[in-house]
Amino acid sequence: MIGLTAENIEYYQFKALQGPGMFHGVFSRKGGVSPQPWGSLNLGGTVGDDPENVSENLDRLLSVSGFKREQLVQVRQVHSSKVVIAEEPVDAESEGDAIATDRSGLLLLMRFADCVPVLFFDQENRAIAIAHAGWKGTLEGVVSEVVRKMGENYGTDPSVLRVGIGPSIGPDHYQIGADVIQLVKESFPADYERVLIEDQDEVKLDLWKANWIHLKNAGVQQIEISGICTGCDPNLWYSHRAERGRTGRFAAVIGLL
Repeated sequence: MIGLTAENIEYYQFKALQGPGMFHGVFSRKGGVSPQPWGSLNLGGTVGDDPENVSENLDRLLSVSGFKREQLVQVRQVHSSKVVIAEEPVDAESEGDAIATDRSGLLLLMRFADCVPVLFFDQENRAIAIAHAGWKGTLEGVVSEVVRKMGENYGTDPSVLRVGIGPSIGPDHYQIGADVIQLVKESFPADYERVLIEDQDEVKLDLWKANWIHLKNAGVQQIEISGICTGCDPNLWYSHRAERGRTGRFAAVIGLL
């Protein structure tokens, strides 16, 4: 990933996704107005921060992206594998954990604090998508469902699809319990040893590898993994685990110009 700064806002772009006619970014927590513990570019409206702060932070993000509020597509994230197909701006009216579109002038936005942001770009058919992959969405194969929906709706060939797996809780910080371990084994019967990491008396889950496996199995060949762990650097990223739930949400966005 490439780090960029604009108007005191720090954000990152995938090298694999850069191309004409599209803007994308994963925005760090720097450059906003929210006080601690949400400091400072908090985009989460349900975590206790003043709504006026969240609104100002959104305006700052939009000024960097070049899009306006009336172009936003947002959904209520519910830890699922549901993909919302967007043909017009949406303001959290639908539930889902992925959004896809081929319409220019729409900015797809989702919020994160350890879950995995996954961005998709089909340059040939001018189609994009974004997914929110927590452990539930990962095990349900939300990224595979995005690939299927993009093929169904836009004629996307997985072999030319470019995908970026963004900053999230890394395998070094993601300890899981026996119930989730069993679900991982059921979801990855042939690969669970690749995504479950035994660390002394703990078992940890590699969400990056799990989503990579889903994407590879769906036929995607071009995948960039950021390798940035939110739990390792809560000064730059919001981390629900590292900050024990008292934190904000950072945003990832993608839009066709």
